[in-house]
Amino acid sequence: MPSGAASIQIEDLTVAYPRARSEQPLIALWRVGMSVNEGEFLTVVGPSGCGKTTLLNAIAGLIQPTEGRILVDGRPVVGPGPERAVVFQDYALFPWRTAWDNVKFGVEEQPHLRRGADERIRAAIDLVGLSGFEKAYPRELSGGMRQRVGLARALVAEPKILLMDEPFAAVDAMTREVMQGELERIVAESGKTAILITHSIDEAVLLGDRVVVATTRPGRVKAVLPVPIPRPRRGQDVKGVPLFIQIREQIWDLLQNDVLDHVGAAPES
Repeated sequence: MPSGAASIQIEDLTVAYPRARSEQPLIALWRVGMSVNEGEFLTVVGPSGCGKTTLLNAIAGLIQPTEGRILVDGRPVVGPGPERAVVFQDYALFPWRTAWDNVKFGVEEQPHLRRGADERIRAAIDLVGLSGFEKAYPRELSGGMRQRVGLARALVAEPKILLMDEPFAAVDAMTREVMQGELERIVAESGKTAILITHSIDEAVLLGDRVVVATTRPGRVKAVLPVPIPRPRRGQDVKGVPLFIQIREQIWDLLQNDVLDHVGAAPES
């Protein structure tokens, strides 16, 4: 697959949703500021309800900020764009399409990619390790294989940024571990900028060049921790490395304290 990446700059991003039974909006994100370097693999971890998915959707251009802005290679995000592709946790595949035709969907709406589409589809399928399953329907594939189809569909559109929302949430623990290693390889070989949202501290440290730790709602950036562990990182081998354990404990301390503060807060009068 052709390489290509982009940088992301998030400036004072606030996202609030209206509530039907209240005049006060629900603030999902509050003045979030951070940057993602070109070609970086950034992971975001935080408690449930901290706005992680909202952040990803804002970068994808699926929702508009209430305040602040997002820049991709210096250009403001005003909506979805071909330089950004999203991989969803529930696969979002068309059940009536084969694996090949699901991947093909990634180029159907982009006329400039139609020439040589078969070669692009073949390259994407090979990259995610699905060769031999091109004619299979989603119901005939395991959860891990369905997620590979979703990855291939995102990659075939040749985006510069890969946005992933809990991509392994629906698979079993063993498949998840295998897919983590595969995702690290795929991102490295494709050369994309990648952002992965996760609830798993281990997954965040295993895959990220840096880990963003988010607070409870309203979501803010509590800390950004570098992960200077050489790649490739094999799950069971890396998890016993002292530096991995140290970073994992740092993140757990940050999250634990935040959750306890939130739970133990006095009710509003």
